[in-house]
Amino acid sequence: MRNLVVFLVRHYLFLLFILLEGLSCWLLVRNNFFHRAGAVNTANQVVGSMLETRNEMTAYLDLKDQNKMLMEELARLRSMQKSSFAPYSSNTFSIRDTVFRQQYEYIAGQVVDNTVNRRNNFVTINRGRAQGIRPDMGVLTTNGVVGLVLNVSDNFCTVMSLLHKDVKVSARLKKDGTFGQLIWAGTDYRTAELIDLPTHAKLVKGDTLITSGLGEAFPAGVPVGTVVSWEKKAGDKTYTVQVQLTTDFRKLEHVMIVRNLFRDELQQLKDSSGVNNAE
Repeated sequence: MRNLVVFLVRHYLFLLFILLEGLSCWLLVRNNFFHRAGAVNTANQVVGSMLETRNEMTAYLDLKDQNKMLMEELARLRSMQKSSFAPYSSNTFSIRDTVFRQQYEYIAGQVVDNTVNRRNNFVTINRGRAQGIRPDMGVLTTNGVVGLVLNVSDNFCTVMSLLHKDVKVSARLKKDGTFGQLIWAGTDYRTAELIDLPTHAKLVKGDTLITSGLGEAFPAGVPVGTVVSWEKKAGDKTYTVQVQLTTDFRKLEHVMIVRNLFRDELQQLKDSSGVNNAE
C-alpha cells in the first residue's frame, strides 16, 4: 500500500495528464458526430482483428483433431474404392454374374514414436490387437508406403519401417508394369533402391513407381517413389535403380494400416501347397 502511495505521489502529474487527455477524447467523441463515427469504426476494426486472431489460434489448436477425423474418413473412403475390391464370380461362364468382393480395409492410426537415423528403424502406432491389427499388415500414408507391422499389443503396434534392412516391398513401374524389389540401402531416409528390375525396362528419370500388389500386405497402385538414376552392376542381369521415396519419414503423423480380408485364405493355400517352405 505504501509503495502504491509513493508511486501516485511521484507520478501524479503524468497520471493527471493521462486522465485529462482521456476525458478530452471522450468529450470530443461524444459531442462530435464525425469523431464518434471514426472511433466506432476503429473500435470495430480492433475487435474484429482480435476475434480473427482468436479464431485462427482456435483453428490451429484444433488441427490435430481435424487431421485425425480426415484420416479416419480417408481410411473409410479408401476401403470403398475400386482397388480395395477383388474380382469375384459365382459363375465362371457368365460375365454378367461377375461382382466385386472387398479385399482391403483401412484402419486409421497415429504415430507415437518413430526413428529414421538407424540401420533398422521402427514406427510405433496407437492401434493394436483391440482394433484388429495383426503382424505383417502393411502400413501406408496418403503419400506412400510406411512399412510392415511387426509386434502387436492390445492398443499399440510396432512397425518395421521401409527404412529397415529386412523390409522388401514389391514395386513396379507405373507405365509398363515391370517390377522389382524395393529395399533401403541404409543411408538417406529419403531414398531407396529398386533391385532385380529387368534390363528390358525402358527407364526414364522421373518415372513413377507404385506397389505391384504381389504379396499380402499392400494393394496395387500405392505410390512408392520416382526414378532418380539406375545402373547395371558388373555380373548382374538386372538394374539397380535409385528411388526418391514419396513418404517423408521425418514427418510421419497419421497413417493407415491395411487389413487384407483374403489373408487367412491365401496363407492356408500357401501352407497346403508348401509355398512358404519352398527354397
